[in-house]
Amino acid sequence: MALAIKTREIEYTAADGSKLIGYFAAPETAQAVAGVIVAPEWWGRNEYTEQRARELAEHGFAALAIDMYGDKKVTTTAAQANEWMMQTFADADTIVTRASAALDTLAAQPEVNRDKLAAIGFCYGGKVVLDLARSGAALKAVVTFHANLSPKAPAQQGQVQAEILVLHGELDSMVTLDDVASFREEMHAAQVEHEVIIFEDAKHGFSNPQADERAKANGVDLGYNASAEQQGLAAMYEVLDRRLAD
Repeated sequence: MALAIKTREIEYTAADGSKLIGYFAAPETAQAVAGVIVAPEWWGRNEYTEQRARELAEHGFAALAIDMYGDKKVTTTAAQANEWMMQTFADADTIVTRASAALDTLAAQPEVNRDKLAAIGFCYGGKVVLDLARSGAALKAVVTFHANLSPKAPAQQGQVQAEILVLHGELDSMVTLDDVASFREEMHAAQVEHEVIIFEDAKHGFSNPQADERAKANGVDLGYNASAEQQGLAAMYEVLDRRLAD
């Protein structure tokens, strides 16, 4: 049964000076619970990201849908999304700086047990949380959906604290199976506990019911796959429940 939840927006500032606005959701309970940051697709901190945060709260976690562009900017246009995303690539430290600020903000909330933190991410947000894990952040688990897997810098042995689960579509034309193989090599070399699940007949964006609409409007190769979405979410909750258990 879904728990009763509360939500609010939280403004925070990253070390690079960017003003960010997160969307926080938590169960209505007096006890501090594990916290999860939710990193968005390249569209920005939109309703989809907020929905995932609410679902995590209904499940029993506190969640913060994070803002990577500032002022909670969102778009449905691929060209605009790409421009904003590339701005965060211009300085190699931007992604980790802003994600770290979000993680610190989540941990500081009174509803959150700061010793039990995790991160999930979709598409661009998958890269965000993977790079955060590679930086040595105090995360117990990281789960990605159709993520950009390329590292800012490869993971180093002993640095990654999180168990990592990568959920990937077999037909993803943006992140290839060769990219997945390279990621696995990186994780093995760094001796990171990880698993990759590849869903048959699933494209990039498989977890988002709006993917087909966005694909048609923007001429990009996205596709929703309900089976992959549900299997992916089940696998995500298995990892989060296990790693964040009392």
